[in-house]
Amino acid sequence: MNADMMLGLIQHFGYAALFFVLCLGLISIPVPNEVIVMTAGAVTVSGSLLPLPAFLCTYLGVLSGLTFGYTMGRRYGRPILNRWERKARIGKAMKFAEKLISKYGKSALCVSYFFPLVRHIMPYLAGLNRMSFKLFAFFSYAAGLVWTLIYFFLGRLVGNHVQEVGYVIYNYGMKLLWLPIVLLVVLGIIKWSARLRNERKGTLGR
Repeated sequence: MNADMMLGLIQHFGYAALFFVLCLGLISIPVPNEVIVMTAGAVTVSGSLLPLPAFLCTYLGVLSGLTFGYTMGRRYGRPILNRWERKARIGKAMKFAEKLISKYGKSALCVSYFFPLVRHIMPYLAGLNRMSFKLFAFFSYAAGLVWTLIYFFLGRLVGNHVQEVGYVIYNYGMKLLWLPIVLLVVLGIIKWSARLRNERKGTLGR
């Protein structure tokens, strides 16, 4: 799914599109969630959607996908994971997710969310390993909130460049984890500087 398709869904279904696309994106593998969340942020700048409802629908979609993955992993985890292992890229992501769990334990739920594909697999592994739902929710929901905030506001800042920036981050994963944070800081400084200049012009013009 690309940004244009996402915009079309938003035009037809509004806020509901954000919820269902994010939910399905974490259930079915893979959908570039970075692009979807950034698009959600971008459309709030144009006025198509209001920022707070759009963010809430996006975050609720993320939570629904995470919860579904955990539930399926707890009930049917091994057959699903065995099927995924046959696919080269997903199998590689699964091995990496298992290494994260063995090295960091429950904290891996926080780290994994910033890796494409791994974020899809981790809820299934958490359910399969019989992690308590409270523990799973505490770590994964918090990581999902941070992740959603970063990409939602990054989308508001990059505007029409959502697709290019989103796919670069999706394709390179953790190698570019610093990129959205740096972009947010740089773009924030640019906007702040522009605002100061406008205020000074307004003061001088009086």
